[in-house]
Amino acid sequence: MKHTVKFATALLTAAVLSACGNDKPDTAAAAPAADTAAEKQIRIATESNFKPFSYLDTQGNLAGFEIDLANALCEEMKAKCEIISQDWDSLIPSLQANKADAIMAGMSITEERLKVVDFSEPYFDNTLVLIGKKGDAITINDIAGKTVATQQATVSADYLAKNYPQATVKTYDKQDNAYLDLTAGRAELMLSDIMPVTDWLTTEQGQGFEIKGEPIDIGDKVGIAVRKDDAELKASFNAALASLKANGKYAEIAAKHLGDTVKAQ
Repeated sequence: MKHTVKFATALLTAAVLSACGNDKPDTAAAAPAADTAAEKQIRIATESNFKPFSYLDTQGNLAGFEIDLANALCEEMKAKCEIISQDWDSLIPSLQANKADAIMAGMSITEERLKVVDFSEPYFDNTLVLIGKKGDAITINDIAGKTVATQQATVSADYLAKNYPQATVKTYDKQDNAYLDLTAGRAELMLSDIMPVTDWLTTEQGQGFEIKGEPIDIGDKVGIAVRKDDAELKASFNAALASLKANGKYAEIAAKHLGDTVKAQ
């Protein structure tokens, strides 16, 4: 879904926000669990700029599909979890530096990313959509020479670079900044994941825009990232996720945040 990752050494060693170090995370949310000495502690990193998956509500608390799913997984595993909000570019470095134990941030399972981290079984199947001004007759096959906004280091950006080199692609550090340029006319179109775009189109800023053409299925699947050597945690997440799907809790959380757009899991 969201985000491909840069593998330069400088990035992998960059300073990151830490759940247990001297820097305070932007926001943290604890999953409900019994407070016992034997209780497993899990730090889950996310990015709070990707509604409806993970965002800050009106009270400044983490909310969204991935937040509720993370809490449910932790409860199923009988673990005490801290959910840490931080910038996208710091997520994998934080995991590799042992400052987080897992990542739930709309992270696509890609071949490149699998070289440096491991993933749980998928918990979401994603498609991409192109959006532009209402009334403009255009599809993804008509974007040559057009200015297309997208978030940097994402599967959307990668898809555009590989398949539409004749388009003028503008990349942004955050999804919200891409929306700003789209509404200001500095970009003609935008390519992104279906769920955050669908949500944005319901806002006041999104009223003059619409999805162009059909959703683009690139076989994109989203999973929980863990360190390559943490097979035990990966297995725990997989078992908990399977339980939530079997008992209906996953479907309940998906319906709450994603409606009927989410593909059956």
